[in-house]
Amino acid sequence: MSHSELERLNQQFSLSTKLCQLSFINGAGDIPVVEIKNSLASARISLQGAHLLSWVPEGETEVIWLSPEARFEKGKAVRGGIPICWPWFGAHGRNESFPAHGFARTVLWEVSDTRQLESGETQIRFKLDISQMDALVKAMWPGDSGVEYIVTIGTVLTLELITHNNGIEKIVTGEALHTYFNVYDITKTMVAGLHEKEFLDKPDNFKRKKQIADIKISGEVDRVYVNTTDDVVINNQHRKIKISKQGSQSTIVWNPGKQVAEKMGDLGEGGYLKMLCVESGNAAENIVSVAGGETHSLRVVYSLVM
Repeated sequence: MSHSELERLNQQFSLSTKLCQLSFINGAGDIPVVEIKNSLASARISLQGAHLLSWVPEGETEVIWLSPEARFEKGKAVRGGIPICWPWFGAHGRNESFPAHGFARTVLWEVSDTRQLESGETQIRFKLDISQMDALVKAMWPGDSGVEYIVTIGTVLTLELITHNNGIEKIVTGEALHTYFNVYDITKTMVAGLHEKEFLDKPDNFKRKKQIADIKISGEVDRVYVNTTDDVVINNQHRKIKISKQGSQSTIVWNPGKQVAEKMGDLGEGGYLKMLCVESGNAAENIVSVAGGETHSLRVVYSLVM
């Protein structure tokens, strides 16, 4: 990003008080990054994809996993952090040439507002207006729609993804916040909250199965749990991460396991042992229909619990 554009962002949106510091810098790959530090937590967010790279509550260690081999290139997805899957999840249903998980995670988002809240939290808002994007994006998605993303940084991390249908005809979206969590050891990590929930098992040809007890990771896991709005807790030996959500009917759990990880090339050596994706979204049979003039909100709250 040009120096003048960074200067504009800092002049318009930076915050500098005793309680909060927010500024824009040029990150790896010449991609702008916003750095946030307040009395409750710190965070880093790439403007490409509005991709959160780090969240560290005060007195804690990093909650979000980012691959040491992550590649920062314009128009390319980053391994780790919180990619935004929108406006579809997984492969596009009708056109194989369209990018997996949509285009939102690889385009530059516009900052629309920053503010320090009375709670001590810091909030930043991003938006995509499809009508203002290039012809390639418009060919993939209706121009009379858009999306907002509101990130609130504090002791808890709150994310809200809002789809706007500004047209007359309904639009149908799949979506997910593809969060990579930092875990101590995947073989000693369990996921609670999905007992007796049905899931589609991707490595087993998307067979429909039912979860019994907590999830334990002993190899490749790639599952879409459907028709569930329940809280989920990652039991991670030294701490627990609670995931609460609204406007989401699907929970996706993913770890590539050793064999798949070795073929990926950007997880880093043994990286699969240190990460677990637990994603809140609307996928498979839970995709969302948004009527003309209406909006849909997906809201997720991450917190550390005893």
